[in-house]
Amino acid sequence: MPRKPITPDNAYLRLAALCARGEQAEGDLRKKLHSWGLSPSDADSVIARLKQERYLDNERYARAYCRDKLRFNGWGRIKIAFMLRGKGIEQEFIDNAFSEIDEEQYAAILDDALAAKAKTLNDKSPEQFRASLLRFASSRGFEPSIIFAAIERLSSLAGGV
Repeated sequence: MPRKPITPDNAYLRLAALCARGEQAEGDLRKKLHSWGLSPSDADSVIARLKQERYLDNERYARAYCRDKLRFNGWGRIKIAFMLRGKGIEQEFIDNAFSEIDEEQYAAILDDALAAKAKTLNDKSPEQFRASLLRFASSRGFEPSIIFAAIERLSSLAGGV
């Protein structure tokens, strides 16, 4: 049995409640509106109303997403930027979010992740050890220059592995 179509006003109320619970990306909300069967013009009006009433703000979302993914997931800038672009967030907002990252904290997050990973790497040659750490940090989205510096710091602490 097909669903009863949702009205733009009901869609607005549902999305406003969703946005009130936590930051949302415009791209994600547009997908929801499409799945609910709203026409593109109705979806545009709902999104415009959400923005006007400050329920929806892509820059605010980018800052919150960046902060959370760095702190809780241990992701680097490359992975965060990739995911934000996939959600339709403008590069300017991504750059603004990155400007709020404390470089010492960023390096410490990578150092901690590499130290934890290093404990799991048994019986590896120094080359394999470094390659494993490099692949791991790259998969987390950290930049190569920062990865190499972190591996050097870890190696000097571990006695030149």
